[in-house]
Amino acid sequence: MAVRLRLRRVGSRKNPVWRVVVADQRAKRDGRVIETVGHYNAQSDPSTIVLDQERIRDWLARGAQPTDTVRKLLRTQGIV
Repeated sequence: MAVRLRLRRVGSRKNPVWRVVVADQRAKRDGRVIETVGHYNAQSDPSTIVLDQERIRDWLARGAQPTDTVRKLLRTQGIV
């Protein structure tokens, strides 16, 4: 099973908030997840990024691959 760190869209219409989740890469974008490890709100000023660094590092050590967008978020928080 290939595991990815990726974004899951939550929130109302035209008001997206994103959760950073660990999911099987074959699952749908908003489908079944293994674990939620943070959230991201791009509409607040400044953007709100809350990540559980310990859990993310654990998943990366196990071989989980972040998507490009999540990789950018991890860089801004100094995790990767």
